[in-house]
Amino acid sequence: MQQDIIGIDIGTGSAKAVALDSERNVIAVTQSFYGNNKASKQGYSEQDTEVVWTAFVKCMQEINEKLNHLPVIVSFSSCMHSLVAVDKNNTALTPLITWADSRSEKIAEALRKTKKGKNIYKVTGTPIHSMSPLCKIKWLKENEKEIFKNTFKFISIKEFIWYRLFNKYEIDYSIASATGLFNIKKLKWNIESLSFCGIDKLKLSKVVSTDFIRTDVNASLAKLLDIKADTQFCIGASDGCLANLGTIAIEPGIAALTIGTSGAIRIAGPTPIVNYKTMVFNYLLDDETFISGGPVNNGGNVLKWMFKTFLNNSSPSDNDYENIFNQIELIPPGSNGLIFLPYLYGERAPIWDEKASGLFFGIRSFHNNAHFFRAALEGICFALKSILEIIETSADIKQLNVSGGFVRSKIWLQLLADITGKNLCLVQTEDASSIGAALLAMKSLKIIDNYLPQHSSTNKVVSDSKNQSSYKKYYNIFKKLYKPSAKYMHQLQDIRNPAEAGVFKNINGI
Repeated sequence: MQQDIIGIDIGTGSAKAVALDSERNVIAVTQSFYGNNKASKQGYSEQDTEVVWTAFVKCMQEINEKLNHLPVIVSFSSCMHSLVAVDKNNTALTPLITWADSRSEKIAEALRKTKKGKNIYKVTGTPIHSMSPLCKIKWLKENEKEIFKNTFKFISIKEFIWYRLFNKYEIDYSIASATGLFNIKKLKWNIESLSFCGIDKLKLSKVVSTDFIRTDVNASLAKLLDIKADTQFCIGASDGCLANLGTIAIEPGIAALTIGTSGAIRIAGPTPIVNYKTMVFNYLLDDETFISGGPVNNGGNVLKWMFKTFLNNSSPSDNDYENIFNQIELIPPGSNGLIFLPYLYGERAPIWDEKASGLFFGIRSFHNNAHFFRAALEGICFALKSILEIIETSADIKQLNVSGGFVRSKIWLQLLADITGKNLCLVQTEDASSIGAALLAMKSLKIIDNYLPQHSSTNKVVSDSKNQSSYKKYYNIFKKLYKPSAKYMHQLQDIRNPAEAGVFKNINGI
């Protein structure tokens, strides 16, 4: 009897669903985009919870239309660090505040300088940064007193959807471990974090394992989603952790690298990697596996900005991307001496500086659009290489398994291989987080014995040694540009007129 398993990812820019059969073969795929969202003020990044819910429903309906059998289980992946305050009726009191929201940057900056901040990082595994619900809740307490007072629960977007389905406030270890509120060793809410925010654990959901399953979905919603009311739902994990699982990057020596809206490099291991200086994150995939690494704010969103700013194109098509990538291929490594610090949206690892800004360095009269676009891609890859170097102080990385929208670009893959000096493995082209969610559910139901397939076919991108040599010279300059520029970036941020700067725009990824 065929068993179909659905993994669905609630991402920053879209909901994505992938269906697997019991042999791990992809049998159906669908995606529903949210569209771009303008936030109300500079530094804000918000989404409408109802828009995300509608996209989830659409994905479920479309994926089920493509299947010949009703799914045996649906498993969740979700973006990390999201926060929405809800009342007792699960009505949102705030928009969904995304990972990219930086309104609490002053809170994070002050906390980072204290012993309490260091302790919270060590216990929770979450970097002290404005992305974290830890800092977002503190900001609401100080700046939105009425909302804070009337909040029944502070939850993520996954919890919002889960409550709609089951009328239960539950959160998995993985999403909880990315809040800054959760003790990753004791697997319970962290008292020091709660005290910092001014809340108790009753304001948060019940924490459950990532393989936790429910079968009591609301009957009317089951009909809406085209499933049986007793369909099994696995709560799943976070998108980053599941991307490691979906790209089979859970063995020693193999790291997962993802570039979507943002980007990250992650490795799996039995213990966390603690480094407060660079704040390596440590999130849980399951009860026994930590996913450690570093995230960058600037990935596919940089390319979106480049199209809009340089080419006056706010909605680039696949052909537009193909055309610019063809032009980029004609530019030599290093973009003829043009280097880009890709900190358009501030930056997380390894500098953890919300006030950082983008910088083109070395501009000459012969540089054209293609040079700037190539420098942008190289800058993103340089930033990821700086994280890789930190991870390699604790683990020897021989191979990068890659995923995300960027894998559709041959030139971008080659740039990444040449800059990192690592061979890349494209394990599959479908959404890695959704597939990871499906695999997690399959193991929980004992459809598979372990996460590793007996046979795997991969497409490899081999690093070019000649280009490696060229890029080392440019990377050495890249690494030295931020530190002397940082104070001027901060001064500009402080004197910039917000009305002239315009409101922050959350540009969704490719």
